[in-house]
Amino acid sequence: MEKGIRNFEFQNPTKIVFGKDQIKRIGDLIPQDAKVLILYGGGSVKKFGTFDRVVEALGNREWAEFGGIEANPTYETLIQAVDKIKTEAYDYLLAVGGGSVIDGVKFVAAGAVFDGNPIDMFGSGIGKGLPVTKALPFGTVLTLPATASEMNNNSVVTFVEKQAKISFASPHTYPQFSILEPEATYTLPKRQLANGVIDSFIHVMEAYLTYPIDARVQDRWAEGLLQTLIEIGPDVVDEDNHDYAIRANFMWTATNALNRFISPGVPQDWSTHALGHEMTLAFGIDHARTLAIVLPAMMKVRKQQKWDKLLQYAERVWDIRSDSDLTSDEEKIDLAIKKTEDFFVSLGAPIRFSDVELGESDIPGLVEALVRHEKENISERGDFTSEDARAVYTAAL
Repeated sequence: MEKGIRNFEFQNPTKIVFGKDQIKRIGDLIPQDAKVLILYGGGSVKKFGTFDRVVEALGNREWAEFGGIEANPTYETLIQAVDKIKTEAYDYLLAVGGGSVIDGVKFVAAGAVFDGNPIDMFGSGIGKGLPVTKALPFGTVLTLPATASEMNNNSVVTFVEKQAKISFASPHTYPQFSILEPEATYTLPKRQLANGVIDSFIHVMEAYLTYPIDARVQDRWAEGLLQTLIEIGPDVVDEDNHDYAIRANFMWTATNALNRFISPGVPQDWSTHALGHEMTLAFGIDHARTLAIVLPAMMKVRKQQKWDKLLQYAERVWDIRSDSDLTSDEEKIDLAIKKTEDFFVSLGAPIRFSDVELGESDIPGLVEALVRHEKENISERGDFTSEDARAVYTAAL
């Protein structure tokens, strides 16, 4: 059995500026002579004053704006931003929004200086999967904690015409800086807050719930993040509870869930995300809500493959120990899966296909799309087939 942390190289160059009233620091973080393009999603950044604060912090720098980046950023929209940059010669980008906006800006930053057709940055049958060797510099102002895109180099882009949701990553697509103001979460509704908690939880699980290799630092760090989300989740999703400490812990936990600190040198399994992406593409369900449906089913179907880590998860995260009424390891694991489901339900999330008005007849199309997008054999052992995907979707009914 594999034992010990694998060889790895790790670098994360993003500067985090965290705390109250930090947007004003933009003036210190962007070169004075930069020509800045501000990119954002819907109208909330303007409605709640964030956009105006950003513009004020830019001072006398030349700037323009590009809005309308979707909750699942589309290539079709983002390529318009690429064209605008090429036409008007912007040399610094500023993403103001949540993970979708930041993901989109990563593509825009790379696409604007890509040698060739930017679609070839993507693989999985979309383009040639060519390496990204350069990108425009960019920073971020985070408004919705969830994806940790503010402190990693990964981007997920949706292709409407090709019905695909594909990721890319490059050492050149880390933000130079990210501003994290916990008070920015005060304007978020319950559903978005819940999505952030769930997305963060499952980001941790994809790096944790595999098999043990005695990576003690990564395991304990992951378990601490999971326990923190379990502790604060019910308070976070209370949209009227503007407890700064709660929201600060939420924002920083979400960042740490996928800034790669817990994943160097350990096996990972991103099958839950892959199956969830197909549900979002086909039915427009929120990304995090698809994950809440898929993960418990994945735990049930892949119980034997993940047995040791599931038991560790039960004991360390949920504190499920043997007693007179609970003696077998399988009982511990089953209870941990049940507690995971109950946690998601407590946040207002669905955990079954039936909760989002899907049924057995929807499964074949999801599996076919997964195969078409080359998302087989993507588990920690490379043994997750289309039939496994069918079994997971079926277990989620």
